[in-house]
Amino acid sequence: MCRVVDLKQAVLAKNDSVAHALRAELGARGTTVVNLLSSPGSGKTALLERELGLARERGVPVAALTADLATENDALRLARSGVPVKQVLTDGLCHLEAAMLGRHLDGWMPEDTRLLFVENVGNLVCPASYDLGESLRVVLASVTEGEDKPLKYPTAFGLAQLVVVTKTDIAQAVEFDEAAFRAHVQQVNPGVEVVLTSARGGEGAGLLLERALAVGDGGPVHTPVMARQPHPHHHHDHHTGDPAHEHTAGHEHTAGHEHTAGHEHTASHGLHHAPGAGHGPGHEHGPGHDHDHERGPGAGTGPGHHGPGSVSRAVHPHSGVVQPR
Repeated sequence: MCRVVDLKQAVLAKNDSVAHALRAELGARGTTVVNLLSSPGSGKTALLERELGLARERGVPVAALTADLATENDALRLARSGVPVKQVLTDGLCHLEAAMLGRHLDGWMPEDTRLLFVENVGNLVCPASYDLGESLRVVLASVTEGEDKPLKYPTAFGLAQLVVVTKTDIAQAVEFDEAAFRAHVQQVNPGVEVVLTSARGGEGAGLLLERALAVGDGGPVHTPVMARQPHPHHHHDHHTGDPAHEHTAGHEHTAGHEHTAGHEHTASHGLHHAPGAGHGPGHEHGPGHDHDHERGPGAGTGPGHHGPGSVSRAVHPHSGVVQPR
């Protein structure tokens, strides 16, 4: 059991190291990363599409990277906004990791990108434990998911720097209790801001964009109480100045990510500022697991090389055509 815990600590510690370096690198470029977490079906893609469109109208250089286990549906939807979009297919992996993100950004994201929105895999468990080098972590929940969602997923909501409620246009129909939801959010994350939005009805349009721009301009960022509590297992070092952005005790995450037979996988050569970064020990491969060692244009040890368990596609912002990267 101790060995499993050690493996978890090693994987998370390596991820934190890579995330810290990636945040510094992107910050030096003037890019603010917004990590969007939610359950599947929360409406985050619809909201993000609207925010990207507003950003383009206002002349804000933005880009979006969206992660899913399969299909390129979300990237095609987001590309309608006219901004650079990239799809990452995790092929079964339940979350993004900092090294994976870094590899997919190099050679794709425009140099003048002011905001990068990362739509994480739809899941409130695994993604909550991985710092991606973001400057703002946003957790979304729709009015259909129940007022007790923050209590059921305390790590995800407890580490959020902004909480967004979606689909408020149907709140009355589903009898959403806003007061109860807000109380539960404050119970796990005192002081965090909660904003109401509706991609269809227009409520809260531009709020996510405005909050992200404010962070990029050096505005204050909420520091969750959970992030300030010492814990030996895992910590994040966010740009907020809090040296111990940490997770609570009892965090559970498997040390080995198992893949089914025939899973296709690109070889990992490490992040340019953290050689060897990846899944860490315990990464298991099923029979028939195929490594792709071909190195196309620009491939190498830098962040443009695709990481383990993922395939990326760049989407032309105007045509919506998915192009292999």
